[in-house]
Amino acid sequence: MTEAELMEAAALSSAADSTPEGRSIVDLAAEAGIGAGLPVGAVEVPFTAQTRMSGLDLTDGTEVRKGAAAAVLAWAGAADPAVTAAIDATVAEVSDQGGTPLVVARRAPGGAVDLLGVVHLKDVVKDGMSARFAQLREMGIRTVMITGDNPRTAKAIAAEAGVDDFLAEATPEDKLALIRKEQEGGNLVAMTGDGTNDAPALAQADVGVAMNTGTTAAKEAGNMVDLDSDPTKLIDVVRIGKQLLITRGALTTFSIANDVAKYFAIIPVMFQLAFPGLAALNVMGLHSPSSAILSAVVFNALVIVALIPLSLRGVKYRAASASSILGRNLLLYGVGGVVVPFIGIKLIDLVVGLIPGF
Repeated sequence: MTEAELMEAAALSSAADSTPEGRSIVDLAAEAGIGAGLPVGAVEVPFTAQTRMSGLDLTDGTEVRKGAAAAVLAWAGAADPAVTAAIDATVAEVSDQGGTPLVVARRAPGGAVDLLGVVHLKDVVKDGMSARFAQLREMGIRTVMITGDNPRTAKAIAAEAGVDDFLAEATPEDKLALIRKEQEGGNLVAMTGDGTNDAPALAQADVGVAMNTGTTAAKEAGNMVDLDSDPTKLIDVVRIGKQLLITRGALTTFSIANDVAKYFAIIPVMFQLAFPGLAALNVMGLHSPSSAILSAVVFNALVIVALIPLSLRGVKYRAASASSILGRNLLLYGVGGVVVPFIGIKLIDLVVGLIPGF
């Protein structure tokens, strides 16, 4: 077979294929001067996760198919062992390089099948993807790539992209089963996808992020749509979510500690006349009950104003384990919430004590 013959058949089988893979084949053929318009009267054979191939049935009885090697070879039936061996060797070579091998075949009206060759579809891993996945690992998130590619291709791409695990030759049912298994194990699962086959998994995931370039089914099944169509946008989603939770927790911790310390600071001096024994607990030596109460009220008003910028800006999230983040916030906002009232109320009391009548 000539390269032009293979390219023409591949373009024909992709003429009605609206996926990025199909469009890339049509574009490559067009660059070589080979037209690939949808022939009049041709019947489209769409790709499905079950058949794992697509193509066209022409009006003269010719059938053209492209798809996964195993699926196309099974469709072709008996073939020359030497040709099949050559196809298998090429498929293995493409897979080891991290590409997706698509076998192209043509059945003549009389029933004879020709295996024309293999299309090397290269998945381009964006620059910086490995570093982005490393950030997810630092955040305690395990990444799994789910693909319809064969295991050899999936392994090569997973290694290049830096994901933690992969599931190859996955059907919609396989994707759904994997997410349910993770959830049953107590894990929260986020899923990104763009295809109709991803819709069930997007709907099942705790957080489903559909790509803006994806199908309508995927967008409707997801919880949100990423307008940039960048799967690593999950990093920003998780970071913002964690920052909101940490900010809320930090403010709550500070407020509780602040209230406890504030009342412990002023109660002894407030009741020391009625209960002389409480005078020993007036460790800050506040001037009088009146000055203590006024100082606490002024301090409380100042703290509320001071916390507004923190609430709006948020507590900065740093990639770390939940226990280390909790420990840091308890130390900073818990202990800080206890110490700050003693210092603040004492300083205000020193000023208030200078006012006549206090």
